[in-house]
Amino acid sequence: MSISKSNYVHQRAIIVDGHCDTPYRLLRRNFHLDEHDTEAQVDLRTLRESGITASFFAAYVPPYYANRGAAKFAYRLIDLIRSETARYPNQLTFCTDSEGIRRAKQNGKTAIMIGVEGGHAIEDSLDTLRDFYRLGARYMTLTHVNTNNWCDSSGDGGRHGGLTDFGREVVLTMNGMGMIVDISHVSDKAFYAVVETTRTPLVATHSSCRALCRHPRNMTDDMLRTLAKNGGICMINFFSAFINDAVAEAVMRAQKRPKKAESEGGTEEMPNDTTDWDEYLKWFQTLGCPTAKLEDVVDHLIHAAEVAGVDHVGVGSDFDGVPALPEDLQTAAGLPRITERLLERGLSDTDVEKILGGNFMRVFGEIEKARVESPADHAERS
Repeated sequence: MSISKSNYVHQRAIIVDGHCDTPYRLLRRNFHLDEHDTEAQVDLRTLRESGITASFFAAYVPPYYANRGAAKFAYRLIDLIRSETARYPNQLTFCTDSEGIRRAKQNGKTAIMIGVEGGHAIEDSLDTLRDFYRLGARYMTLTHVNTNNWCDSSGDGGRHGGLTDFGREVVLTMNGMGMIVDISHVSDKAFYAVVETTRTPLVATHSSCRALCRHPRNMTDDMLRTLAKNGGICMINFFSAFINDAVAEAVMRAQKRPKKAESEGGTEEMPNDTTDWDEYLKWFQTLGCPTAKLEDVVDHLIHAAEVAGVDHVGVGSDFDGVPALPEDLQTAAGLPRITERLLERGLSDTDVEKILGGNFMRVFGEIEKARVESPADHAERS
């Protein structure tokens, strides 16, 4: 039986998913990846069917833990990611670099990587940040929905004019380690402050386009162009409220907070008083939101490619971290449909492969090369 062109491209490509919240679901529900969970958007089966080469599993620290044990919670998730990966050695492999991703592709395995979600996780300690890196974390989102002690969030009030002096130190420390600086969730002012500070390309691991969906969590066209000049990449989020304007309107209207102008930011997908995921799901289900479509995701991918350039776009699903996904993309198993639609919309094989993972591999490689070795690095080899 002959293989379709889209399947051929999908199977050949190195596919990188920039953000997956499955670890928090596994912890909360007390499940393993191979167990059936009706809430699952990613499990061992759908991960295999997705064709994903490497998935960044998030060590997500709920804002509730800010200034009350955030680092301890992050360590707990990091340990879960590593142990869950080791549980399935025939299918998964723990990975910390771009070469490991390539080996996983060659060996027919899925590389699992760690991204820390929420800068409050380091508890204002560069030593903790370095320890996360030592344990395998290769990116950190500077904020989550909460403004922390040094970086403003798109989901909270600004207190720092974007980024404090310590926040700049965090960015430069990440640069020196070869750790990806993730600007998903940051406020607009924080984004531009980070661009002025960083010495390496930036990555928005799970953000979409504000020109198509006016949720302030998304990136404006100017931000996309600025990110391209920086050499970075925007990896498109699949959450219905970030890709479909009608869903975003319903969410923001339910929050009963005035929507700010496109250039500002300042609201998020969760009510301020919601810290528990089950309560969040119940709240979202009461909104009666319309259903987003797979085509919405494709529209964002193509828009980002047109504005920033096709070399600066990627995929960052946010699987298991959102309450609603588009039709035909309810689980990771739907990912091949994105490849099919991008090809049908006129993108070349080469450009589709760039979006699926090639662009991320280039940027990650540049960040790795910029790593500054510490005395400890030399000591370990001596």
